[in-house]
Amino acid sequence: MPIYALGDREPIIHPDSYVHPDATVIGDVTLHAHASVWPQAVLRGDYGGIQVGARTSVQDGTVVHCTEFHPTLIGANCVIGHNVHIEGATVGDGCLIASGSVLLNGSVVEEGAILGAGAVMSFNGHIPTRRMALGVPARIREGYEVPPDSWAEIVDKYVENIKAYKAGLRRLD
Repeated sequence: MPIYALGDREPIIHPDSYVHPDATVIGDVTLHAHASVWPQAVLRGDYGGIQVGARTSVQDGTVVHCTEFHPTLIGANCVIGHNVHIEGATVGDGCLIASGSVLLNGSVVEEGAILGAGAVMSFNGHIPTRRMALGVPARIREGYEVPPDSWAEIVDKYVENIKAYKAGLRRLD
């Protein structure tokens, strides 16, 4: 799997986490226990740091980057969907950043919140705890509160996937 140091910036990957062989991890990236990074995802900690919390999945095709002014901090028990772009943002525990969404510099997604599929959260955006933002540009859906632990089953499934992939993934070509 392509895991690279860049100068003195080296990834710290917990032994219970999983990086798919076709994912790329570069530089100042920390993956906590049972975090997972799936095919074609790229986590590039060249200008600053990236943290991925315990039991968080970073799914296929996602790009996570940071700036020298804005690290990217992703909490525990999060689902980062397919083809997401996160750049210098903070994501609290238990969040869903849905497929194809974009979360840009200085933005904050508080605990248990959702950035909906295909939504774009521009610079310094904010989603309060257990709220949902949708659209381009992303706007809070008024009158809706995300139920607690809404994607606990998905989080659990990806933790189970770690075991299955470590035990059974084999290349056939």
